[in-house]
Amino acid sequence: MTKSGWKFQGEQGVFKLKHPEKNSYLYFPLVNEAGMMSAVTPNLHGGITSGHNTFLMEPVSVEGLHNSKASRNFWLHIQGYGAWSVSGNSAKQNAALFADSDEETEMEAGFLWHKLTRHHKELGVKAETTSFVPVKDDKVELMKVKVTNIGTASLAFTPTSAIPLYGRSADDLRDHRHVTSLLHRIYAAEYGIEVQPALSFDERGHRVNKVTYSVLGAEGSGKAPVGMFPIHEEFVGEGGALDWPEAVVCNHDSSAVAGSVFEGYEAVGALRFTDVQLLPGQSVSYVIAMVITEDRIEQAKYSAQYLSEAQFDALLQENEAYWRDKLDTIKFKSGDSEQDLWMKWVTLQPILRRLYGNSFLPYHDYGRGGRGWRDLWQDCLALMVMEPNEVRHLLVNNYAGVRIDGSNATIIGSKPGEFIADRNNIPRVWMDHGAWPLLTTLLYVHQSGDWDILLQPQTYFRDIFVKRCRERDLTWNSDHGNKLTTKEGDVYEGTILEHILLQNIVPFFHVGEHNNIKLEGADWNDGLDLAPNRGESVAFTAFYASNLLELSDLLAYLKQNAGIETIELAEEMAILLDSLSKPVDYESIDAKLALLDRYYEAVTPAVSGKKLKLDIAKVANDLKSKAEWAIDHLRSNEWISSTEGYEWFNGYYNDDAERVEGDFPHGVRMTLTGQVFSIMGGVATEEQVGKISKAVDRYLKDEKIGYRLNSDFGGIQQNLGRAFGFAFGHKENGAMFSHMTVMYANALYKRGFVKEGYEVLDSIYRLSTDFELSRMYPGVPEYINEKGRGMYTFLTGSASWLLLTELTEVYGVKGSYGHLHLEPKLVKEQFDAQGEASVETLFADRMLHIVYRNAGLLDYGQYRIGSVSLNGQPVQFEIAGSGGLIHRSVLDSLPYEGTQRIEIILEQK
Repeated sequence: MTKSGWKFQGEQGVFKLKHPEKNSYLYFPLVNEAGMMSAVTPNLHGGITSGHNTFLMEPVSVEGLHNSKASRNFWLHIQGYGAWSVSGNSAKQNAALFADSDEETEMEAGFLWHKLTRHHKELGVKAETTSFVPVKDDKVELMKVKVTNIGTASLAFTPTSAIPLYGRSADDLRDHRHVTSLLHRIYAAEYGIEVQPALSFDERGHRVNKVTYSVLGAEGSGKAPVGMFPIHEEFVGEGGALDWPEAVVCNHDSSAVAGSVFEGYEAVGALRFTDVQLLPGQSVSYVIAMVITEDRIEQAKYSAQYLSEAQFDALLQENEAYWRDKLDTIKFKSGDSEQDLWMKWVTLQPILRRLYGNSFLPYHDYGRGGRGWRDLWQDCLALMVMEPNEVRHLLVNNYAGVRIDGSNATIIGSKPGEFIADRNNIPRVWMDHGAWPLLTTLLYVHQSGDWDILLQPQTYFRDIFVKRCRERDLTWNSDHGNKLTTKEGDVYEGTILEHILLQNIVPFFHVGEHNNIKLEGADWNDGLDLAPNRGESVAFTAFYASNLLELSDLLAYLKQNAGIETIELAEEMAILLDSLSKPVDYESIDAKLALLDRYYEAVTPAVSGKKLKLDIAKVANDLKSKAEWAIDHLRSNEWISSTEGYEWFNGYYNDDAERVEGDFPHGVRMTLTGQVFSIMGGVATEEQVGKISKAVDRYLKDEKIGYRLNSDFGGIQQNLGRAFGFAFGHKENGAMFSHMTVMYANALYKRGFVKEGYEVLDSIYRLSTDFELSRMYPGVPEYINEKGRGMYTFLTGSASWLLLTELTEVYGVKGSYGHLHLEPKLVKEQFDAQGEASVETLFADRMLHIVYRNAGLLDYGQYRIGSVSLNGQPVQFEIAGSGGLIHRSVLDSLPYEGTQRIEIILEQK
């Protein structure tokens, strides 16, 4: 990895970066399951919060990381020199950033801890600052500062910590910033400073506040501070600033002692410790705790738990073990050990998405907490591999967000069953939302064999919006919370299968002028939000068509293998299963929309509660006929070509009902999304997949930034979406958007275009790890911009898709109704020198170590599975496609403890 600024150390994913402060926009996540969410930069900037309304430090966006002076600072006033910051956050040190300096710095990080080492050669001082969030039930971030005399003379200094205490909602950052400081009640206690605002400021109704924000500290031995500076303006002094505070620069005596109370000021956790004199080689340590609690705290309890070097080191060791165990549930071993370690960081990312949502890290300044509907289902893809015991409950719970009209709530709260129509109270429907739950649920069924989940009952989401948010039902009341009721007022429940059917059949009829599914508020690309009336998403018409086909196959499987002859559905759904009673001409747009209106009227404002028993085979045939019609329609009407002779699928129509792809005066317009789902769902024939690949390489592939989301459409598109107001090559307008690029690779692998898929995945890896351009830590970003910089790091659904693609497609480890299906698609470069590649993963509640042996270093397409052994003993397998199937009963006979080794010999075809 010669281009990379950071370097892996050892085999646990730890990496180091020299002079990290010379790179902008870098930050690292620190988080726990209790809800403490932090971000720390190379000079210890970044946020600390437990939610949108409870920020301990000031909320910060990426530009604030280098413009704000607020940080986790720790000062030494060194005798004979003056003020020196262990994090480099001083006016003097910042002024020397672009000049030759006597300071050397290095950042080191692992799962999930961050360490900054800074030493000043002339002064003979080294400071190591380690930060992490312990895996406890408390919302605590810990920081240890270890100061060492590396010189030849004694080192005398006065130590002072300085962490600004913002202590309120992100909404108060500009709106009433000063007024909300008047609410602050600041308490100086033995180990530090607590801030408990008197009220939670909200002009809709101010509420008494109990939440408390604290900065506590002690010497490594546990000795409390000797004094404090609780008030910000007194600490920095008149004309001073956080990067050059008067209290430190002039080495003032502390202004407060334990028991002091102050009201109505901005606060800072500035703690003064005993003067120190270190002989050469000697060290001294300090531990700082940043705490968010539901009320005032018992400081003695927190000091005993957290405020000593011994406690810090033990908690750090516990933290490392916790994350190591969690991430070791899946491990790849290929011919590229660097990429294998990089994949460990990708493996972490879906967990971070579950904990942070899409908020609370500096690039994600638009988030207010909670997760979106799409996030739920896509993040579950990875959790199924990493935390499978949680998934069934999550899936069943998530379906309570589906509406009876086939739409759904778009925001999911932090409590089980908490669903909200929209974050901004704007009633919108993202037309792709109904497509994702089936994909995720099917993966679960195949991995677990638990098809019984499909028959589990669940409620429906209900609010004032009906008919896919086109109308408001003014008669609706919330006596039953947000649950759909029958005409008699009882809460209605339908099976998970019923929910899935509704989500996929309703869109089939909800079509625009070209008989493709309407775009509505937007599809997967939220930036296509300006075509709600006449816009159509051809891309997701393909996805829904493939879903209908999958559902048809699923029902056929249930009939054949589970003996299920009938399924119970709400009686109103018979309207949607038109072929069972009054078939509709699918070529007739008017007929389809009229049928849909009949259905809407039947379920508004309530359902009857009566169920129909329907022949499962007839329902399967109905779904199949819909799918086949849609596939034929797309192949016949949306396959387009350019004057250069390249061919692909059109992806969209705009709000003027115009096709958006093809030849235009500005140049050829093409979207990657339009190709992904036509390939993935089998809409594209094998011949068409090859042509699409060539067209993508021609119009979307860019060696500098990878596979673009779209070509240049030539200016804003007010009839299509806000995305085209972004500069081309940024975010949803022509950047390398990792999510769709990974799905493109997944689709190619699924269709057997392995060489092409490998090139796509390899490009993402190479671009993400080219530090000179990407300027990001290990992992996959949301997107790569025109300059090659990785943007919106850590929180991206593309990580789930990348992890899933590597496991199920590249390494070919997947389920088939609970059986283990092994179908490797590794190219020869992915085997090590001995011809071996392996993966460890959970399957059937056992840890499996699956090893592929390719002694002849054969390339994909040249090998097949020759033999399979389990823990050294031959095992029977069925030929399935180009892979092999190991029956679930074989795995069920194995013990749960330990790792079971499956070895596959690959031989010449």
